[in-house]
Amino acid sequence: MAMLLLLSTISWTVEKHLCMGRVMDVALFNHAEDCGMKAGLALLEDAPSVKKHCCADEAFTMQGQDDLTRDFSKFDFSQQVFLVSFTNAYLDLFKDSVENNIPFNSYPPPTLAEDLNILHQVFLI
Repeated sequence: MAMLLLLSTISWTVEKHLCMGRVMDVALFNHAEDCGMKAGLALLEDAPSVKKHCCADEAFTMQGQDDLTRDFSKFDFSQQVFLVSFTNAYLDLFKDSVENNIPFNSYPPPTLAEDLNILHQVFLI
């Protein structure tokens, strides 16, 4: 539960560096590293034929949840009844069960005078 809460409240930022349409670097929480192509093209920028860069950076940010409070007064009556009954039934699972006291537990069963199966010749096959 704690890990789920942590992951839902953090804002995630994923950055990708693309060079000629291929992903060169992916980074979480910080900037993706450059492939070095921009430095090479900066030297050729004087030439009139090179005006378009082949590298691009993409970033995706997913905002985390800021408000973690829940207002239970907005539940209708049937939802409140379900919540209370479910909580009560769930907490009853962890209660210790009481053993039934058998008052004749210390007395042995009566002894058999004869083995009735052999006497009546009844055998399980």
